[in-house]
Amino acid sequence: MARIAGVNIPTQKRVEIALTYIHGIGRTKAKELCSKLSIPFERRVNELTDDEVLRIRETIDADFIVEGDLRRETAMNIKRLMDLGCYRGLRHRKGLPVHGQRTHTNARTRKGPARPIAGKKK
Repeated sequence: MARIAGVNIPTQKRVEIALTYIHGIGRTKAKELCSKLSIPFERRVNELTDDEVLRIRETIDADFIVEGDLRRETAMNIKRLMDLGCYRGLRHRKGLPVHGQRTHTNARTRKGPARPIAGKKK
């Protein structure tokens, strides 16, 4: 089992797909990485040599912000907005949608499950 950036990536999947299990690497970056290191897209993780795994690991460490560092950076950006007290920070603090979506209906993902209002029925 290959361990890259502190994540055990699945061995039976293609390299391009398996790399997306690392937080911060999506399909585009995974394809970019494979083409940069000249690894065929159809190659499976269990078919990789130790040298190729090492090259992937070194390239990710050098070129990408992934996993804990990325999560920390994102959390710090949100905390900065909240400390500033700007509109986006206030929306984060209240747990409401940040990017201008309507909240009269919908927005259940951010607001949580609907709570009934007492005395509403008549």
